[in-house]
Amino acid sequence: MDGVRLIDPDSDFDEDFFDLEIEQRVVLRALAKTTHGGRPASTRNLEAEMDQDRVFTALRKRMDQDAYVHGRSSLIRMPAGSDAQLRRLNLPSSVAEFYRPVSFDATWDRWWFACPVCHWPMKVTVHGTRAGTRTGSVRCFHRPHAAWGAAYSFRLPDAGRAPLLHPLSRPAALSGAQAVLFPDLTGQVPEPVPVEGHKALARGVWRWTTVPGLVEVALFDALSERGLSVALWPELDAYDLQVAAGQGAGRTEFRIDVKDYTSALLLAKKIQADGGDRGGAEWLVVPDYRESSLDLVGTVAGEFGLKTATASGIGELICKKAGAAWQ
Repeated sequence: MDGVRLIDPDSDFDEDFFDLEIEQRVVLRALAKTTHGGRPASTRNLEAEMDQDRVFTALRKRMDQDAYVHGRSSLIRMPAGSDAQLRRLNLPSSVAEFYRPVSFDATWDRWWFACPVCHWPMKVTVHGTRAGTRTGSVRCFHRPHAAWGAAYSFRLPDAGRAPLLHPLSRPAALSGAQAVLFPDLTGQVPEPVPVEGHKALARGVWRWTTVPGLVEVALFDALSERGLSVALWPELDAYDLQVAAGQGAGRTEFRIDVKDYTSALLLAKKIQADGGDRGGAEWLVVPDYRESSLDLVGTVAGEFGLKTATASGIGELICKKAGAAWQ
């Protein structure tokens, strides 16, 4: 727990606790599967499947690879939108039901704001000052996105008017290999969107489908644009990406699984509980903002024959093998 905050500056429970709780559930579920009927340590954590598991079950139901890729891509590329936009996604009702009214903690009056990175509603907080002036802040629920610049302030407007956001900081734009996958938010200020007539994914689906999926889709798009053969979630999600690099005898196939865990320790335990990667992936990839987890995760993954890299690192490696330019 070293370095973990209990309470954030808004006097709420820190957002990372949501991630940590879900990550613990994933590990406990994996451990429970290996006990062959042994009593789990916490039935509360294992009593029901999480939303993302139910979504994946619904997406796989038709056993159609193209339908699965379309559905999962839609959840990643459009985690929130108007009722008309969501209808045009043409998702099965068992998947569409996870789009729900925008939550209260992501609204101000009748408005919400989409994160410029993930496009999901951001958290809205109103603050009081000693002088009696009230101000507000808006930031993405996912801390790395907020650190990239998805964090804003606003002065409370007159009744009936929408807030005008101002960036809280101007982080330096990413450079080098990382800049290929991650957006430059310079000058991007979200516009207010009316709550009425709009919906957003349930939080668990957003956190465990949309957030890591942004990296998966970004890798797919970047490698496809460079002329490589790339498949998303082959065999109905045996792993996340299959990439072919090179020709003839020099052809190499990369089977990649992307993991975005707040806790490196819990990810390491998940790898141990699973005995590596059950889907057949050979590479375990983390987002660039999780690079510090690679020392621990890489050591554990190596015990099961898994190689590790950051998202930009694997992209650069694949392009080098294929004779293509990553940057």
